[in-house]
Amino acid sequence: MESFKEGILQVVSKIKSSVLLDTKELDSIIRELQRALLKADVEVKLVLEISERIKKRFLEEEHPPGFSKKDVLIKILYDELVNLLGGETTEELAIKPIPYKIMLVGIEGSGKTTTAGKIANYFKKKGYRVGLVAADTYRPGAYDQLKMLAESVGVMFYGDPQERDAVSLAKKGIETLEKAGAQIIIIDTAGRHKDENSLMEEVKVLYRELKPNSVFLVVDATQGSAVARQARAFREAVPYGYVVVSKMDGSAKGGGALSAVAASNARVLFIGVGEKIDDLEPFVPRKFVARLLGMPDLDAILQRFAEFSKYEKERAKAIAAGKITLLDLKEQLESIKKLGPLSKIAEMMGLQVKVTGEEEMSVDRWINIMNSMTMQELLNPDIIDSSRIRRIARGSGVTPRDVRQLLDAYKNMKKMVKQLSRSRRVGLPPFS
Repeated sequence: MESFKEGILQVVSKIKSSVLLDTKELDSIIRELQRALLKADVEVKLVLEISERIKKRFLEEEHPPGFSKKDVLIKILYDELVNLLGGETTEELAIKPIPYKIMLVGIEGSGKTTTAGKIANYFKKKGYRVGLVAADTYRPGAYDQLKMLAESVGVMFYGDPQERDAVSLAKKGIETLEKAGAQIIIIDTAGRHKDENSLMEEVKVLYRELKPNSVFLVVDATQGSAVARQARAFREAVPYGYVVVSKMDGSAKGGGALSAVAASNARVLFIGVGEKIDDLEPFVPRKFVARLLGMPDLDAILQRFAEFSKYEKERAKAIAAGKITLLDLKEQLESIKKLGPLSKIAEMMGLQVKVTGEEEMSVDRWINIMNSMTMQELLNPDIIDSSRIRRIARGSGVTPRDVRQLLDAYKNMKKMVKQLSRSRRVGLPPFS
């Protein structure tokens, strides 16, 4: 997994060190991202899709004011990686009814038995009385391994190395552990290969006879994108609810495994991040991606975007009520500037108005001043006092008098908008 993380860190480093973030630099960053994803065994089709989405969003979406191009690109990268690995929603297991029966399935060598012990340990720490059932009647040593794990964790255990009927063994185990007061019962089944029809048939019978409350599919992170085929094969046999990805700690293909599970429309519940019994953690895509990006200030950037989204909603309400903010004024001036110099705009509109150089400079100066304001100031100009005026003037390279002139012009415009709003009983169309 460190290899995948290193690749993503190189992408972030490339973004941070960029100068203009023009199309050429953007293409170079995307190529770096593609290399990192392909090295992590993410499917080529998914790599191309995420690349195109990042490029399209960065070039076509309007960048919110107050954010640098680097901030915007890092946020887009974060969004797309979170989507690649399963989206913003986080799965939580509701333990009811009691006893809650969990059946583990997976191919041989996926780390299923070790994962059974880790899951038992996880729920024991949550305060549940947990029991483990050794229902793998095929692999030599499966009984001893699970018994040893149960003892090390301090949970109940049932197994019978002489019993060859997995269904009978599991049923007796559930009955015994339920009488002993187990609230969660975890059944470790034999490892299957997707082509072993007899074993896949057994897992169907186990599911039908045991009626587990939940089925966990355990997949090996070192298998990369191949886990998608395993997920589909097991889904045809049993309607498993969740996936546990084991061996994430040393796998360069962990990103491929996670993205493959997400692409198969399954939900990752846990990831195994080490060999120790405590090395199991709930999978939260956004936290996982934040760790990949390795940015201490990522939370601050994401918080700013969240606040901007909240402000945008408040702003929409204000505009509907006939109110405007400095942010509205700034966006209108920027839209006008995109059309060209004010003199050219007047000419195109057939207006016999002479626009002076000072007036042209005023628009640029006002935009520059507002670029030095915080989002809170743009949306709530009333909070701009003398100390803020001095700070804004320093940041934009103008005098405090220039800042006050902008604020006076804004106040006059605000009065005009209110008057129009009262007379028309609607908001001002140009600012909506």
